[in-house]
Amino acid sequence: MIGGEVPNGDYPLIIRNLLPTVNRSTVAGEIVDASGLRFTYAQFEERVAKLAGALAACGVEQGDTVAVMDWDTHRYLECFYAIPSMGAVLMTVNIRLSREQVRYTIGHAGATTVIAYPEFLPLLVGGGPDLDLKRIIVVGDAGDFVPPPGVEMFEFYTITDEAPSEFDYPEVDERSRATMFYTSGTTGNPKGVYYSHRQLFLHTMSVLATFGTAPAQGRFGADDVYMPITPLFHAHAWGFPYAATLLGTKQVYPGRYKTDVLLRLIKEEGVTFSHCVASVLRMMLDEAEESGVSLAGMKVLIGGGALPEGLARAALEQGIDIFSGYGMSEACAVQTINHLTASEVAAPVEQQLSLRTRPGRPILLCDIRTAAPDLSATAVGEEGEVVFRGPWLTPGYWRNEEASKELWRGGWLHSGDIGKFGEDGALRITDRVKDVIKSGGEWISSLKLESLISQVEGVAESAVIAIPDDRWLERPMALVVPRKGYDLDVETIRAALQAAAAAGDIPRYGVPEQIRLVDELDKTSVGKLDKKALRARYVEKVD
Repeated sequence: MIGGEVPNGDYPLIIRNLLPTVNRSTVAGEIVDASGLRFTYAQFEERVAKLAGALAACGVEQGDTVAVMDWDTHRYLECFYAIPSMGAVLMTVNIRLSREQVRYTIGHAGATTVIAYPEFLPLLVGGGPDLDLKRIIVVGDAGDFVPPPGVEMFEFYTITDEAPSEFDYPEVDERSRATMFYTSGTTGNPKGVYYSHRQLFLHTMSVLATFGTAPAQGRFGADDVYMPITPLFHAHAWGFPYAATLLGTKQVYPGRYKTDVLLRLIKEEGVTFSHCVASVLRMMLDEAEESGVSLAGMKVLIGGGALPEGLARAALEQGIDIFSGYGMSEACAVQTINHLTASEVAAPVEQQLSLRTRPGRPILLCDIRTAAPDLSATAVGEEGEVVFRGPWLTPGYWRNEEASKELWRGGWLHSGDIGKFGEDGALRITDRVKDVIKSGGEWISSLKLESLISQVEGVAESAVIAIPDDRWLERPMALVVPRKGYDLDVETIRAALQAAAAAGDIPRYGVPEQIRLVDELDKTSVGKLDKKALRARYVEKVD
């Protein structure tokens, strides 16, 4: 069984104790897979035990690292529990990285076992560093794939179907490593972050307490229907699978993200709560508008980058309770949530746009400040770097002492973001340290310009980057992707920014001379704007 005996009343803060605390057979929620499979929570507990037993039978031992390469399926959720609960380390592999980077992360993490969906098997051979794998567990037919010499091959369903329905879980230290994954930075190799059982347990408790006490909107509870649209390989899908499972909430796993599948599941399963990056929501809104699928009543949390006001307006028009949050991979994901108060929810739509797009207030137990270079706290309304302390921050980067020291310089975890707190206690991010545009000795916020551009009719996405200037050192350049079916032109965008400058929303020198319409914007593997790639692509082309 999950949990085992508790010696002397000591209840360890470990992953296997994040299952529903009531009898699993009485939990009303279910776990639904896009393939049509459905499981009760009692069946889910049995499947977790069978997977743990199957891995042990294949030779996985306590302390081993098991890498998972899959779409967002019921299998992945089972791995979230089975692998850490048997004392191994779950490594969630970013399958959107290049072959060389995938192999680098698996090798750097020291993974000895890989659970892989068949289409990802080619990433395990050729290109990049050699891997020290002992076994590959394939989910389905491996086809003509030939494993590297000395690596055993198993089939996922064969070994789990044959495994017993109960597993004798070992004692696990709550401070031992439970999970790890690699950040998808835009410079150098990805860096590994890692978390203990205790950290994930406390993060889950804080997420539930924060969302369960939301004053007026954005609540998440046992009566919701949850579907992640943030990959499970990315920061544990911001921790919500653990939170949803503990509550016994109905969960829907969409597999590979396809807009038509997402909308079908939302409609058929009655999804009420999800989270994603802004670009994915933009695609869903467009598809929903074309197909006639209603998203009214959904609660959608936007993270992984700023929520533009134009996108917030479009979501509100479709009846979505849209709001934003803030965090980072190194902080176990969630650090602030933008829950509006009752009076803020009652405010006019124009006022709500700025309210709903701020990162929000710190979640419970999270210590955040905006800091001066000496790490002293800046005053309310004064900008500084956003830094963190808290019980679930990564201790450092795996096997990278130099980067770890820089991350934790001065005893605070550094975000690399510039922000300020308002009188309402909410954090507002004004830019990335590396993305802020320094023009004539003054700062221009690329995020502010992007938000203003997003409100121009016909704009799908935008990015603002710095370009060199002989007179002012740097000037902003706006790159804009038009929405399908709209005849957007540069002068319309320029006029909107000039109007914002006349109204005092931005300084007059903040209006870009260069505005370009483009077909797409470079993004990282987790859907964030890749401004380093955009600068490399467009700065050299400046006339």
